[in-house]
Amino acid sequence: MSAQSAPRQRCALGQAVAVVAVCLLVVVGTYFLSSPAAAGDGETEENFSDIWRRRRSSADAGPRDDLEAALRGAAYANRTLILSVLNRAYAEEGGLLDLFLRSLREGEDTEQLIAHVLLVAMDRPAFLRCRRLGGVRCYHLPAAMDGADLSSEQLYMSHGFISMMWGRIRLLGEVLNHGYSFIFTDLDVMWLRNPLPRLEYRAEQEDLLISADNFNGRPDDYAGNELNTGFFFVASNNRTAALFDEWHAAREVSAGMKEQDVLNEMKRHGALRRFGVRARILDTARFSGFCEDSRDAREVATVHANCCRTMRAKVADLNAVLAVARRRLNGEAPSELRWPAHLECAKSWR
Repeated sequence: MSAQSAPRQRCALGQAVAVVAVCLLVVVGTYFLSSPAAAGDGETEENFSDIWRRRRSSADAGPRDDLEAALRGAAYANRTLILSVLNRAYAEEGGLLDLFLRSLREGEDTEQLIAHVLLVAMDRPAFLRCRRLGGVRCYHLPAAMDGADLSSEQLYMSHGFISMMWGRIRLLGEVLNHGYSFIFTDLDVMWLRNPLPRLEYRAEQEDLLISADNFNGRPDDYAGNELNTGFFFVASNNRTAALFDEWHAAREVSAGMKEQDVLNEMKRHGALRRFGVRARILDTARFSGFCEDSRDAREVATVHANCCRTMRAKVADLNAVLAVARRRLNGEAPSELRWPAHLECAKSWR
């Protein structure tokens, strides 16, 4: 290298470094000037997790895991879907899964909803049966709660039943953290009429729309109504995500309690108010159950086989409900249509 060329090369290298440094300053400056924190208009700053979640869940981002891919496949354009959880016992032929899908296929304006239902299997036999049905979306939960075998029928308040209930709360919390809103429905909820128009009307104003075993006539009185977690809508936001995180964490200090009882206990201690969750109770006149039948079956959107202990009893009495619903749709029902007595469910407690 000549003595004259060395200074020229050092000069060129210095100019290149300067250009790179200026470019980096422009990029960094643009990021901070465009961020909410730099706006200086008094708005609440977003924390990093909020920014990350929003960016990861943008429409042009690819799915970050298998759950994200399953949620995206079932969701409407507004990132809302219908979720249910099943095990091998629920998925048996002629059981609750078949009844649930039958209600959707036979109900009033409900068949279209099947494309937006995601059935989450807690064991491989349930997943395989779900896949064999065709025309429904199935997702296999990688691991059941505590690694327990929850494939058989889990009787009400048994250890397996409680584990299964907590497993689904963990799953639903993950769904919220993926940025998806959802309607959760037990498989023993029959969808007789499309409930979405009524739920969507309220969803802009509330974060949580939830059913009750018995309704006191005041939908805004979530403290005075006992919440039922067999059917509810949750909007995905920081408020509901924080509620579900605390709800699932409460399992550690709530031995022997099912998730529904823990949520009602949290509600009584002001958890919904503390997180700013806007909640509304669904009227049993339209979102009915065996605990409190609707006064007129013509008004009902969903029927839940609550206050019933065994799956055999639920299947028997829900078949009777679907028979009445078919009469209603065929125009064969009297002016005021009532449900049949839930005889098998009453016997299940003896």
